Order: sequence, then structure tokens, then C-alpha cells
Amino acid sequence: MDLILWRHADARDGEPDMDRALTNKGERQAGIMAEWLLPRLTRDTRILASPAVRTRQTADALGLEYEVVGEIAPGADGVHVLAAAGWPDASGTVLVVGHQPTLGEAASLLLFGEARPLSLKKAGVLWLTNRVRGSQPQTILKAAMTVEMLGG
Repeated sequence: MDLILWRHADARDGEPDMDRALTNKGERQAGIMAEWLLPRLTRDTRILASPAVRTRQTADALGLEYEVVGEIAPGADGVHVLAAAGWPDASGTVLVVGHQPTLGEAASLLLFGEARPLSLKKAGVLWLTNRVRGSQPQTILKAAMTVEMLGG
């Protein structure tokens, strides 16, 4: 399976946390990353978004249907993200639009086998896949992309 972890774009400060919306900068960031992602996604890509406003607005930039999943809301842990995505057994591609530090924790669990400090930039993407070599399961980093790398 392919697992794409997409951190929400730049959001306004304030409370309540779940209602924080994207800034104008965040809307631009989400659009730039969505432009990069869209031609790379398969038709059957499953998209999951946290219920927070800023993650749904980030996902909206794709113009595709997505599921709102409470298990990946702010404060969730990386294990819940991986479980919601169905790692490693889901078929096809799953795109998760979520938060820090949760996405970094999920990525570090897959890459290092333990939770380590790992941060994704706002609107940044990590694209991971898995395979079995011999009898050893492996996680492969396919891509790491930031809005700055795309000229934004």
C-alpha cells in the first residue's frame, strides 16, 4: 500500500482549536500541494481528513471526496493514524490529512520502528510504501515534498 501523510496548511491562531481556519497563505499552500498531488493519485485513492476545519479545508483543495475520521483529530497518536489508514494491509493508496505531531509520529514508527521527533512542514507531504523482501517487511520513503520545493 501507499500511505501519503499530508500536514494541514497554515492556519489562524485561536480557540477553539478544532475551528481554526486556514489563512490566505494556507489556502495558497494547500492549492500548490494539491496541484502536485492530483496527477499522482490513483482514482481509487482513499482520502481521510481530521475533523478540524483546517484539515478539511486543506483536503478541499484537491476537489475530491474524502472521509472525516475522528481518530486522527488533534491529539491523536501515530498508531491511530496507521490503524485508520489500514497500514500495512489496505490496498491502493491512502492519503491522510492531519496534524503535527501525530503525522510525524506515524512516519517515525514506520521509518524507525519507534516514535521519534519528526516534523512535517505545514502543507508538507511524506509518501511511504511497504514491501516484503525475503521475510522482512520494509517501509520505503517514496517522496518528501514541501510547498517551498514547489516554488510556493
